[in-house]
Amino acid sequence: MNVPLPPCGLYRTTVEIAGVPAGRLVYFHNHGEPGPGVYLPTGWRANRAEFSATGVTLPSPDVAHTLVPLPPEGLYRVLERFSCCEKRCRDFMPELLVQLGYDGAANPILFVPEWLPEGIAIPDRGVRVDEDRLAKLGRLVVASRAGMQAPTIPIH
Repeated sequence: MNVPLPPCGLYRTTVEIAGVPAGRLVYFHNHGEPGPGVYLPTGWRANRAEFSATGVTLPSPDVAHTLVPLPPEGLYRVLERFSCCEKRCRDFMPELLVQLGYDGAANPILFVPEWLPEGIAIPDRGVRVDEDRLAKLGRLVVASRAGMQAPTIPIH
């Protein structure tokens, strides 16, 4: 009996996968050739990871179930007040607009957009937050131009 593969998306590795260390941000592609695989980030643009076009094929489909799913990068609103961490370095108030991104170790980072005379600006520096805080965010739907793919997913 074949166990279904997880959906394509962002994940954190928990074990080494064909040379990709545990604790890394990866894009999992469940229907690649020659098989399902993980792709490492090659850089970031607008606080969103860009992934290599060349991935690492999973040694076995079972390895896919060692990946920890991550909420998608993008814009969110704060649903309930929370602090970034136990130290309470930064508070996030309800209804605040934030952009969720990740570093190479799959640590979540929140970027707080600001109104400027030119319009909304999203800073290139954010605040690392504990992963359990992400449950207090609600994902927003943002329109994209026709034919434009999300910059985080070069494959599909």
